[in-house]
Amino acid sequence: MSELLRAVVSVRLFTDRKCFGPGIAELLRRVDEHHSLRAAAQSMEMAYSKAWTIMKNAENGLGCKLLTSSTGGKNGGGAELTDDARRILAAYERCCEKLRERADELLAEEFAFYTEK
Repeated sequence: MSELLRAVVSVRLFTDRKCFGPGIAELLRRVDEHHSLRAAAQSMEMAYSKAWTIMKNAENGLGCKLLTSSTGGKNGGGAELTDDARRILAAYERCCEKLRERADELLAEEFAFYTEK
């Protein structure tokens, strides 16, 4: 019985506390798609208040703004990713991809005995 083994790698970034991980990365992607923190949260079936708290905690931990927002007006409000957010998200995604590739290599290397059954 030889089941295919795979590694599931998850990356969380910390300063003195957790400040960035898969959840905030997904939230940022959805803000970029929906141009709204509220809509992004709703698309994730998350309360807006929770999304706002997650965003503020990430900003405080990272020491930079992740979103710029506008309120109301003729076309309604909205939110956009800052340049810092785009750089952090892109670096995070590259790092995750490289770690997944390395994890697959290590898994094949260290568990060769398992797949040889």
